[in-house]
Amino acid sequence: QVQLVESGGGLVQAGGSLRLSCAASGRTFSTFSTYAMGWFRQAPGKEREFVAAISWGGGSTGYADSVKGRFTISRDNAKNTFYLQMNSLKPEDTAVYYCAARRGFVDYTKIHEYDYWGQGTQVTVSS
Repeated sequence: QVQLVESGGGLVQAGGSLRLSCAASGRTFSTFSTYAMGWFRQAPGKEREFVAAISWGGGSTGYADSVKGRFTISRDNAKNTFYLQMNSLKPEDTAVYYCAARRGFVDYTKIHEYDYWGQGTQVTVSS
């Protein structure tokens, strides 16, 4: 089974920073470097939405307009881990953040394109 485990969430004041991590493991996940990875978030009462994605080699990235210029996605294939650096956080960034993995990179903003999901980590930004 494939496992994705997020960490790094917490409470931060507006304007602050957090770095989320997502560690991948599992018997069928032996080639982490061939998977594209994405971050999504879900605020209370809202649908899950795309935040950022990175291709298997890290050469291509994509961001939601709402986080562009503030968030940076990266990966370390040697550690089977990828990251979301979040700067200049706003109260509207408050949500549960999920990492996800998939083959390919087409339509990387689409939730249904992702095969594996983590359990989520809470990010709360106070005003």
